[in-house]
Amino acid sequence: MQASKFLAIEWWKRWLWSFVRLVLVAGLAFVILFPILQKISTSIKDKTDLYSPIVIWVPEHFSLDNFRQVITIMDYWPTLGNTFLLSSLTTLLTAISCALAGYGFSRLKFKGSNLLFMGVMLTILVPPTTILIPVYLNLKDFTLMGLIPLLTGGKSLNLLNTYWPFILTSLTANSMKAGLYIFIFRQFFRGIPMEVEEAAYIDGAGIGKTFLRIILPNTVPAIMTVLLFSFVWQWNDSFYTTTYLTTSKVMSIQISSLPYNLGIMLSDGANSKVDPFYQSMVQDTGILLAILPLIIIYIFVQRYFVESIERTGIVG
Repeated sequence: MQASKFLAIEWWKRWLWSFVRLVLVAGLAFVILFPILQKISTSIKDKTDLYSPIVIWVPEHFSLDNFRQVITIMDYWPTLGNTFLLSSLTTLLTAISCALAGYGFSRLKFKGSNLLFMGVMLTILVPPTTILIPVYLNLKDFTLMGLIPLLTGGKSLNLLNTYWPFILTSLTANSMKAGLYIFIFRQFFRGIPMEVEEAAYIDGAGIGKTFLRIILPNTVPAIMTVLLFSFVWQWNDSFYTTTYLTTSKVMSIQISSLPYNLGIMLSDGANSKVDPFYQSMVQDTGILLAILPLIIIYIFVQRYFVESIERTGIVG
């Protein structure tokens, strides 16, 4: 009798916990998916549906005119190519430099290494706006510690409106969120047994060969996580992109200037007023087209992402 009562209590506990977990997951899914579903619903509406009192989610007149409008205004395909090139380039260079830095912090102990790693962690906390002006001026008159003026007769290089600011910061593990990527790699490398590397050293492999042949092939989940994070943040970045690039067509700049360009396209001048509801509809369509490549990429790499989160110990 007591055993059956105990089993019944345990069953109710499991059922209650499953129900609570279902409610939490459903709530989180709703919070995440609601804006995307709303944008999908808005993007396929006709302009007349904006003023129809019976249209809320399902449009009365299906239309793809919003997509055609956005593709034309944003010059979508060249913009997509430029953004993909910039994000891919910075992502690969960031992953390489941060992997080397993370391996050094996890395995190579030297005097002041812990203090230096604390400095790396501080870069996560320091707002980028605090160092924006000196970095901007340095890139505007780039001298490479005085070497370039010696070679060019006293002239410096202006690296703005080029990809060089992103390339240089990525190569030196100083790009956006680089401190977080170094931490991810360091945590992952620390989970690999030292015996694996010691066996490689006994066989005559050096540090570089051990890193390339032994460590790196076992770090695929961490690499995929850093690649995903870096690609998405660079794709969505508007702070550094609008600072370093003012003429290139990339996704974040085109999205921010979409209402302005729409006003110019639909009227005689930039100062003419455009229907704000229609303007919001077109902007939602542009945002949907901007995040669509990211959703496709995440579908293919989410398995590695979840595995890396488990192994690196990153929790919310």
